[in-house]
Amino acid sequence: MSPLDGLAVPLVGAPLAGGPSTPALAAAVSDAGALGFVAAGYKTADEVALELEEVRRPAGRRFGLNLFYPARDEVDEQALTAYAERLRPEAERFGIEPGEPRWSDDDWDAKLELAAREAPAVVSFTFGCPEREVVETLRAAGSAVWCTVTSAEEARVAADVRADALVVQGREAGGHQGSFLAEAGEPLPTLGLLRQVARATDLPLVAAGGIASGEAIAAALAAGASAAQVGTALLLAPEAGTSEPYREALRGGRPTRLTRAFTGRRGRGLVNRFMRDHDRAAPRGYPQVHYVTAPIRAAARAAGDVEAINLWAGEAYARAAEAPAGEIVERLSAELQAAR
Repeated sequence: MSPLDGLAVPLVGAPLAGGPSTPALAAAVSDAGALGFVAAGYKTADEVALELEEVRRPAGRRFGLNLFYPARDEVDEQALTAYAERLRPEAERFGIEPGEPRWSDDDWDAKLELAAREAPAVVSFTFGCPEREVVETLRAAGSAVWCTVTSAEEARVAADVRADALVVQGREAGGHQGSFLAEAGEPLPTLGLLRQVARATDLPLVAAGGIASGEAIAAALAAGASAAQVGTALLLAPEAGTSEPYREALRGGRPTRLTRAFTGRRGRGLVNRFMRDHDRAAPRGYPQVHYVTAPIRAAARAAGDVEAINLWAGEAYARAAEAPAGEIVERLSAELQAAR
């Protein structure tokens, strides 16, 4: 049985790597009848193992685990060096040095071994599509395999390795775009992308991007999705690890925009000074740029400086509710039933 078939609510909680993800959030989403996710990104395999142990209590809870595929962008080393120097005054505001640009596989092999050993209901991938051997290993262990796609071409790649479902991420989504083929212009809106992907493959689809109401879920289902994914809608839940400066920004009325300024990979966030000052100069290069800005962002969070941290948020962030995650899922479910 597909993990989507067993959901009381056709809803998936986004992994939310980088701080907001917590075992408590994943558990609350799953306990409300949706599918919660543990984010493995930016953590060691040992740290993820501890979180999986926590989410597994009580036994029988179904959840997913999201891994970052270790993609290698083509980067301009001179541009990376120049960007690091450009950010030196930002670091000096907090009495620190910028980080060094470097590549990392995010503990890839150890996390794959962990995923195969722990066998959550779903193992999903962002920033790339795993090889068929990886997919077969995880499926043999008992997990369904999902891939994040942002185009019909990426959907075909994922179908070719026999993924079980696709997370179809539109341009409205907050956080990083999960593209893994060459980016061409602006990303497509969620509903239009869903229709394109549905024509390219018959795999089950999970719609992601701009979904924060039952009406939006209903529209995604009508466009071909089997379920919808919510991320920004959960950021103000008490179970989320969202920092207080981040929460304050979400309560405001800032516009959102796609930017490479924080990590070198295109992502949607609330506009702040750092984005305005550095977006045009930011080179493509993930995770190299991420490591350059990481110390600056950490210092800014500690200082409560909302103007120098990445405030990932989708276009529908104004609908985020300050309520327990279970209540948010229940509200969305009720709105969906009313919209049908």
